[in-house]
Amino acid sequence: MDVNARSFMGSPLVALDVDGTILHHDGHLSDRVQQSVRDLAATDAHVMIATGRSVVATLPVLQALGLTVDGTYAVCSNGAVTIVLDSAEAQGYRLHEVVTFDPRPAVETLRQVLPDALIAVEEVGVGFKVSRLFPELELQGEQRVVSDEELVSHPATRVTFRDVNGSSADFEEAVERIGLHGVNYAIGFSAWLDVAPEGVSKASALEQVRRLLGVEPMDTVAVGDQRNDLEMLHWAARGVAMGQAPPEVVQAADETTAPVEHDGLALLLEDVLATMRAGVR
Repeated sequence: MDVNARSFMGSPLVALDVDGTILHHDGHLSDRVQQSVRDLAATDAHVMIATGRSVVATLPVLQALGLTVDGTYAVCSNGAVTIVLDSAEAQGYRLHEVVTFDPRPAVETLRQVLPDALIAVEEVGVGFKVSRLFPELELQGEQRVVSDEELVSHPATRVTFRDVNGSSADFEEAVERIGLHGVNYAIGFSAWLDVAPEGVSKASALEQVRRLLGVEPMDTVAVGDQRNDLEMLHWAARGVAMGQAPPEVVQAADETTAPVEHDGLALLLEDVLATMRAGVR
């Protein structure tokens, strides 16, 4: 890891991507990463998740990491949904912000060039409306197969396209060829494309939380490994890319830690904790 000595003026806000950062791609959570998150969360640092996962898929990760205190924020759905934990609520959280868009134009445009792609439209706190069932374990929560019209009939927080026979390069080529207007989008490491409301990203949601918590911009840290983390890494005063991240993500970051397989997140969080304990403020 490229260690840059950083001081904090106050309590830092530390935003963590999930898949490929906290969790291995097979879903494994290492003991060292788990402990490093718990150790940092036991201080006055604001440790929160910022993920492309839905709310339903985020809650088990919060539980595994011990990020369960009321008032804890989590950014889900690439910034379209922000929740705050609240044990007084039946589901254990409140929706702090939900940003939606009309999915019809993007779906109809992408259908023309990706006719065989699976489509999922998120239903917040429940699961997804889908054109056909996604492969097992790729979506968490209920999958409800609906008509094409039902897919686009209501405002959505996110639309996901998945081509099980394609590649991320195929999606890049398709998006470049047609252009997508009025939305924000991120292409995953596989043939996976997330479409979100225009101007919405992990960074836009994190900035709102930062202001609510009264954290100074210079006291922000973010860690991620994919293209949906680019804005977040630019936003943070200390943006850190995982070692296995693609070149454009590494370039966007201030520094790079070890790959997820080598507990790169733990190395970074241990460094943040050491800085805080040293009292370098």
